[in-house]
Amino acid sequence: MSPVKIEEKIALNAIKNDRESHIRLDQAICKKCKERFCVYACPGHLYSESDETGEMVVEYAGCLECGTCKIACVYGSVSWEYPKGEYGVQYRYG
Repeated sequence: MSPVKIEEKIALNAIKNDRESHIRLDQAICKKCKERFCVYACPGHLYSESDETGEMVVEYAGCLECGTCKIACVYGSVSWEYPKGEYGVQYRYG
């Protein structure tokens, strides 16, 4: 029996999204950032740079609520909190 891959485990999670994001970015700080640690650190691959505006965007709907983005952003752009009650991720497997 082969081990289950992390992507397969993540796909089993259920996420109930609020209408408002629980993650906020300070675009003034993001504009000065060259490293884009959030892009590489987020296990859900939720961060990207908008081709149209050049601003950083986060797709909060797939957030795994690990807080890695807040830690990875050494400049303090990421303001992160847990989603309001009954919203967010429900882990189904490990």
